[in-house]
Amino acid sequence: MTTATHPTTRRLSLLKPTGHPTLGNLLGALRPMAAGQREADCFFGIADLHALTVPHDPAGVRGLTRELATLLLATGLDESTLFVQSRVPAHTQLAYLLECTAYTGELNRMIQFKEKGRGVSSTRVSLYTYPALMAADILLYRPEQVPVGDDQRQHVELTRDLALRFNNTYGQVFTVPEITTPASGARVMDLADPRTKMGKSVTDGGGVIHLLDPPDVVRRKVARAVTDSETGAGAVRADRQAKPGVTNLLDILLACGGSAEGIATYGALKKAVTDAVVAELEPIQARYADLAADASHVSAVFAAGAARCREVTAPVLAAAEAAIGLG
Repeated sequence: MTTATHPTTRRLSLLKPTGHPTLGNLLGALRPMAAGQREADCFFGIADLHALTVPHDPAGVRGLTRELATLLLATGLDESTLFVQSRVPAHTQLAYLLECTAYTGELNRMIQFKEKGRGVSSTRVSLYTYPALMAADILLYRPEQVPVGDDQRQHVELTRDLALRFNNTYGQVFTVPEITTPASGARVMDLADPRTKMGKSVTDGGGVIHLLDPPDVVRRKVARAVTDSETGAGAVRADRQAKPGVTNLLDILLACGGSAEGIATYGALKKAVTDAVVAELEPIQARYADLAADASHVSAVFAAGAARCREVTAPVLAAAEAAIGLG
């Protein structure tokens, strides 16, 4: 996910349609995004182009994009500009200009390429160059601050380097964003492996609660959640190092509006977590069903959002093209 903010005026976040959104996505990202809508002019997008950097099923990408679009509205992001990245051509157009600004040595050092692509004959060129696209995602909206977690810091540092190099070489076009520490949402871990973040790309999904999981599936996954062998008074307590599974369940319970008061056994804890999660997901799933039944509304919202993005990004792209020698 790419995230950026313009102080008091603009926020930008892009989410990849690479799996079914999870409870972790809701509590850690979507809910904080919805809560901050009135503080800024928010642009929230679906980074479908980023999903093409690895082998994929075209129908699967389309389906996950539709699902994510519907869920963004279902989770309350209805006061923001919503768009699909590929429907705003300036993203790919500026990405090429930034590819013409980047050096191969910089892209060779990118973690994603080093871990997933280097030395592999079937590596897609887009996996190598997509940091330039991510930089374009940010620079098109001229944010002054980019809240970023450790996993994306390297990409934003490259974005800053490219903006500075372009400006120094061709003229002042881009705002060079400052890196800031984002406000943290709830950190939800995998129920089966509580030292690993709950991720939507996990294939088996046994420890992952998806936003569209029905209550019986939620109940089964929580019932199988890892705890530990401690029993007796005081077993239900938060201790991230010694009791990661129990701590994760307590975090989820509190984040979903529940209370751990009076809970003394793991069975009671899991029941409370199940009830709280089901209650949290119920209105989202109901809203999703209504929206899915009338897909034209979702399409209209995203079409209007893409139109606004094209309007906002056009001057930035035009300035970059003119500065680099096009037109």
